[in-house]
Amino acid sequence: MPDPVARDAAEEESAFSHPAVAPDVSVAYGEHPDHVVDFYAPRGGEDGVPLVVVLHGGAWRAPYDRQHVTPFADYLARRGLAVASVEYRRGREIPQQGGAGPVAGRWPDTFDDVAAAMDALPDLAREALPQADPRRIVVTGHSAGGHLALWAAARHVLPAGSRWRLPAPPALRGVVALAPIADFARAVELDVCGGAVSQLLGGEDEFEARSAYADPAALLPTGIATVIVQGREDIVVPAAVAEAFVDAAAKAGETVGLTLLEEVGHFPLIDPAADACAVVAEEIAQLAW
Repeated sequence: MPDPVARDAAEEESAFSHPAVAPDVSVAYGEHPDHVVDFYAPRGGEDGVPLVVVLHGGAWRAPYDRQHVTPFADYLARRGLAVASVEYRRGREIPQQGGAGPVAGRWPDTFDDVAAAMDALPDLAREALPQADPRRIVVTGHSAGGHLALWAAARHVLPAGSRWRLPAPPALRGVVALAPIADFARAVELDVCGGAVSQLLGGEDEFEARSAYADPAALLPTGIATVIVQGREDIVVPAAVAEAFVDAAAKAGETVGLTLLEEVGHFPLIDPAADACAVVAEEIAQLAW
């Protein structure tokens, strides 16, 4: 059997080996430098095509921005979809034992940004990308971005009084979450991404209270069509995290699709050179069209 760590390193190297692809246009959705959406037009020149919103991963940490998913965004555009790749504020560098390191996320800024971007996207797309049909939106995200994609589709079931709560379900065709950090309790058990979930929520003292506003497994059912694509050999966000979310959805009376890919780890899902990426694109297209 292949060494899991060696497999993961090779898959990561492949996913990050593609040159960055410049967007057709970038638009601000707010005042912060990270309040940016990159739009990719469908490469076939079609009009009225679905819009795929991409939320990048990277454990909500500052060193990982949207640049690493530009080949993935371009891949979807080459398959005839309009794409909006969203940037958002991530964790700052903070002093830690043994030296400085990046903390995961910024409460409440990360959530403020995703909510603001999602609310602004239909109007931004009408102006910046007239080929897109903002009435047909699918949200996808990888890893921490998969968490944010699930969260964006669940804002109408947030606790009453939440600053991000929507009065009605968002107008989405669905969500395709890729190896998402979808169940916070299970992710903490498995120490996913070196304590990233606890850092995102601000630490142990805030964990329980803030989880009610941020954990997709606590925000069910949503009534939004949801599919998870997960590599069975993923050692970054293990399949057990996705399976825990699917179980939580079932207990809430909701069916969530789970596509488990054999001999696939974390990174092939966003790697245009990998067969797994074609599976992802097909799952997105099935919801979008």
